[in-house]
Amino acid sequence: MSQENTGKPKRGLKRPIEVVRAELLKDPETKKIAEAVSMKLEDYVELVLKYAQDKDKEAEVAVISDEELRRNGFNPLSTEEAANILIKGMKGELPGSPPDFEASKFTQDKASTAGKPSLTSPPVGGAAPTGPQDPAARQELMDQLKKGSSGGNRP
Repeated sequence: MSQENTGKPKRGLKRPIEVVRAELLKDPETKKIAEAVSMKLEDYVELVLKYAQDKDKEAEVAVISDEELRRNGFNPLSTEEAANILIKGMKGELPGSPPDFEASKFTQDKASTAGKPSLTSPPVGGAAPTGPQDPAARQELMDQLKKGSSGGNRP
């Protein structure tokens, strides 16, 4: 018996990997993400499947010096360039990032919301009712609360 099968079972895909791979390869969003992270589509899909097959697998992070990156043919980003990428990501300006909701065309005009419930509009007729204004009716309600009665027709 192998040692790697002992322990807790892997939590992974519920469908055959070939089906998921085919779906990812033809998904336009997957293609956009692969381009955004500068990976070949096939390599990116395999990386996604690696983590999808074992949901408990931790992401691998390697901290490498700028000199080592240059030796391996990579041009490291300056601090300013990295900050600009983060800012663009927060604004939704990077490929594959969610849309920038501040730039949406949504407007809240009175005509389209007339007669509909709203979380921001005050209720029609001024302030919301606060309860019975008659002291006798108020006292009757308080007595019902103390007794645990709803005031209905229940026995």
